Amino acid sequence: MKLALVHDWLNQYGGAERVLESLVGLFPGSPVYTSMYWRAGMPDGYQKWDIRPTWMDRLPGIYRRHQWYFPLYALAFARLDLRRVGYDLVLSNKSGFCHGVQTGDIPHLCYCLAPTRYVWEFDAYAAREQLPAALKLLLRPVVNTLRRWDYRAAQRSTLHFIAISREIQARIHEYYGRDSEIIYPPVDIERYRPLTQCGEYYLIVSRLIPYKRIDLAIRAFNDLKLPLYISGSGRDREALETIAGPTVKFLGRVPDAQLPDLMARCRAFVFPGREDFGITPVEAQAAGRPVIAFGQGGALDSVIAGQTGTFFYEPTPESLARAVLSFDADAVDPAACCANAERFGVERFRQELLTAVERVRGGALGVRR
Repeated sequence: MKLALVHDWLNQYGGAERVLESLVGLFPGSPVYTSMYWRAGMPDGYQKWDIRPTWMDRLPGIYRRHQWYFPLYALAFARLDLRRVGYDLVLSNKSGFCHGVQTGDIPHLCYCLAPTRYVWEFDAYAAREQLPAALKLLLRPVVNTLRRWDYRAAQRSTLHFIAISREIQARIHEYYGRDSEIIYPPVDIERYRPLTQCGEYYLIVSRLIPYKRIDLAIRAFNDLKLPLYISGSGRDREALETIAGPTVKFLGRVPDAQLPDLMARCRAFVFPGREDFGITPVEAQAAGRPVIAFGQGGALDSVIAGQTGTFFYEPTPESLARAVLSFDADAVDPAACCANAERFGVERFRQELLTAVERVRGGALGVRR
């Protein structure tokens, strides 16, 4: 089977890129089409892939300031024509506009990480990014145009959706009016093992960007005066450090080889944002540790309240602090956490996705409403 992979952008490393790595492993040698590719900013192993960026790759400053160009991504993918290359199937890994590539009659399977967040949830995005009121007003007609384009691109009869969680399945239906099935993202749970002894610190592993709500956790642990370790990097680090009290410790980007031990020794893992899915809570459970998560989004798929963690339901430091104080991490059985994490393993993902690919090729997946 001759297959093409499509990914929105390659200038930062996160959960979307982990999924892409699994897709490249499933379909080795398949080209990866993307808007732009920052070689120096991505893992060295990517240089062995057949990565084919669009004309956006030549725009000045795009690798570090890709948000400045957000109106252009739809145009770049709309002009990316894969119809004459002879592919049997196109598989897109979407959180932006990459599902809008031209495929003609070629079956197109979209692994939807999220409908384009800054288009469909623009007000929330603008608030998180603290966009000036004048800029927000200026951008609204652009966003409305992109929303119409995004919707039309999702209506193609050859396009079939897979959602990564119930949250995303609901948004696909709400925004696009399309059905989808759920295949949870792959998590490398084999790297993690529980330990007999854990420490007293609570842990966050995350990119330090606004929608992750690390600020909320810092304020909660400032009030609790409990130790919170934060692993990760991002543009918000300096601002977050200014509000952090003496019990909050920034670890920077911890090497992958050290993460399993760091996870297994925490008292509990803290997941304060509303995420589309969230790989790190599954990794924490694979290490035998419970999760304290915001009770919306993908965490509802991966955390079992009362068995492998607990939820807080208001996006406030006070609500999180109450959850931390009322939750007895010692009462959670590490074996239950590990068993729950098994539902999200890599081999399960491979089997389910390959089955979906064959069904799309046979025309049996993705009934339209």
